[in-house]
Amino acid sequence: MTRDLNSITNHKPAQDPFGIDRPTGIWGAVLLPLDNSGGISWTALTEELEILCKTDLAGIYTNGSAGEFHNQTDAEFDRIADTVSNVARKFGKPFQIGVSCTNPRVARQRLERVRELGATAVQFTLPDWWPPSSYEVFRFVEGMQYSAQDTPLVIYNPPHAKVRLSLPQLSELRSIAPGLVGAKLSGGDTNWYEERRKLGEDFSVFVPGHTVAFGRPQGADGSYSNVACLSPNGAVRLWNLAGSDPNAAQDLEIRIQIFLKKFVLPLAKRDGLSDPALDKLLTAAGGWGPVGPALLWPYSSATADDVSAISLAARKSIPELF
Repeated sequence: MTRDLNSITNHKPAQDPFGIDRPTGIWGAVLLPLDNSGGISWTALTEELEILCKTDLAGIYTNGSAGEFHNQTDAEFDRIADTVSNVARKFGKPFQIGVSCTNPRVARQRLERVRELGATAVQFTLPDWWPPSSYEVFRFVEGMQYSAQDTPLVIYNPPHAKVRLSLPQLSELRSIAPGLVGAKLSGGDTNWYEERRKLGEDFSVFVPGHTVAFGRPQGADGSYSNVACLSPNGAVRLWNLAGSDPNAAQDLEIRIQIFLKKFVLPLAKRDGLSDPALDKLLTAAGGWGPVGPALLWPYSSATADDVSAISLAARKSIPELF
């Protein structure tokens, strides 16, 4: 990915972009409750946000995969961002706004629109309809940095992304994007974490919620957590346990992984449910807020019977989360 950066653009990215600490800990997804017509229920969304803001989560974030960023109109995006900003600031809860879009120009426009909302950070993915070259990745990330000004950035690079970034490549991107304070990644083994530690302590690496007990002692800084979909405070307890008693935390994490493998993941194979559908299923099974399993059209979702079965299995298999 090495390239003469002067050839990429004529402007310089913002310098000294943040006066806040980098994000750490367990962050909970803002999921979209739907009304009877299949649209977003804005009343229920506000209720959900107020519940999340009263939890022990380090913060909340919009428009990850669980937040269905891939299926929002711009009007919905703007209203979600404004609603989250208003409720989170009311409760003093840190929040991040996701601006990801398959159209990189739209993603950058969204970033410019939310810049004044006071988010702790803005999350984004790489362009994902046509895989960008290394040079195009640099151009895009530098452009996002320029538009972000002093708003910190977190890059979301999931396993299904068309361009997967290595940890050394992330280090290169930081050379042109000083506001890049973190990354949401799929994690790895002990060798992966050895590479992660080379990124330095001023950069946060977030891993899946069901791997934080393994990851925290080795350098994971937190999670945008799928476990928090099931139980926000339970996910925080797992994270805290990983800091105080790593062995006990890993024992619990193994049972979480067995629960997911035995009861949740088979629904993806049986019914073709997507990751967002499984996250919403976990949220409905957790029963902590007004979010049901339904996804925005045209995507399939879990049934009421699935919710009941997963709820029962979770409370039997991993009662510590509740």
